[in-house]
Formats: sequence, C-alpha cells, structure tokens
Amino acid sequence: MEPLDNPVWHALTGRHAEFSEGTSLALRYQSDVSVFAALPDDVGPDAWDALAQLVGPGGTAVLFRPAPVTLPADWAITIRMESLQMVATETIGQLDEAFVTLDDADVPEMLALVERTRPGPFAARTVELGTYLGYRAETHGAPVGPLAAMAGERLHPPGFTELSAVCTDPDARKQGLASRLVRAVASGIEARGETPILHVLAENHNAIRVYESLGFTIRAAFETLIVQAPK
Repeated sequence: MEPLDNPVWHALTGRHAEFSEGTSLALRYQSDVSVFAALPDDVGPDAWDALAQLVGPGGTAVLFRPAPVTLPADWAITIRMESLQMVATETIGQLDEAFVTLDDADVPEMLALVERTRPGPFAARTVELGTYLGYRAETHGAPVGPLAAMAGERLHPPGFTELSAVCTDPDARKQGLASRLVRAVASGIEARGETPILHVLAENHNAIRVYESLGFTIRAAFETLIVQAPK
C-alpha cells in the first residue's frame, strides 16, 4: 500500500511516532493529541487482537482507511462516516501576512472556535502536530482581536501533509478566509517539498467544490469508523 492508503499508520510510524502509543501491530495517538488509531497496511487477526489489547475490553477506536473496511465478527461498528481523500494536483500555496502562527497559548481559543464550528476532531495538543495559522481582526493596526478563523497541519505520511481544522467563526464568514488559510498553510507544506492533502466528508458537497477550485483532486473514498472491541 502507498502511504496515502493508510495515512494514520504511516504518520504514527514516521514523523508522529513521538505522539503514538501501542505496538508494531496497532497504534493510536495519545488521547490529548488526536482521536485516531491505526492498523498496519496488511491487517491480520493478530493486528485486531493488538488493537483490542490497546483499547481494552469493550473499548473504542477511531479508524480511517480506504473503503470498504472489513472487521472481525466480534468487533462492532458504532459510527460509520463516508469521506473522500483529496490531493493537491497543482501548486496552491500562497503566502498571506494577514495570518498569525498559533501555539499553546492560543489553545483555549482554538478549542472554543472548534466547538462553535465543528470542523472535526481537535484536542488540547493537536496544535503540536504541525503549523497552525489563525486570523484575528485587527485592532489599532495589529491582529490582536479574538480568533475568528484557523487551519493547520495534522497527518504527516511520508511526502505529504494533511490540512485540517479549517474553520471560520459564523460572524467572519463570506470573506474568503478559509480559502486563504488553506493556501497559506499549503505554502509551508510545499516549501518543504511535500504535497498537501485533505479529507472531507463525502456529503459536504460545498466544501468539495471549494477544494477542487483551489487545485485539489479526489483520490480515493475512505471510511471513518468508530469501532468497539469485544467485551
């Protein structure tokens, strides 16, 4: 399998190894970093057993793999969401001095913005996974207002970086901030010689059209699954 066919595993066994816990057969992010768990490219019964030991009897894991995903009979799927993986097929990055780099000090505001906008999973230490940029309305010529929009980097499979947490406060929408943030984050990814990727719910047709207009192309269908181990 290519790294993009199993991006969480290849991130956790590569650049994000410091954030992982588990074994060579099943891994997951530390809970305050991200929700995702992962299995190797070739999944056998031993991998499912290792994941069961990692999450405990009746415990749950969030898996993200190409569709369709087949589970052992004694595992249960509690939530299934259809997603699409999109890859930049042209240079899309554009520097934008309107945005500020976010860090640990900004986490309370980042979590509050995520709570208001629901772009997807975001935890207290997700900001450590890569560069996050934000937009603050200027006050007296300086960007010191409340955090109104953000986007950043999450998964890092070899040669690629995922754009994530693209969100804008309802009061700041219709200003093109999301598209500009995507381009600004992508500029840093491309400067490293990597290719931007992203994942979007298959039902989010408006977002898909926007990403296509920016230069992203649909590569594959994925499933985001919350699975429960045997009790």
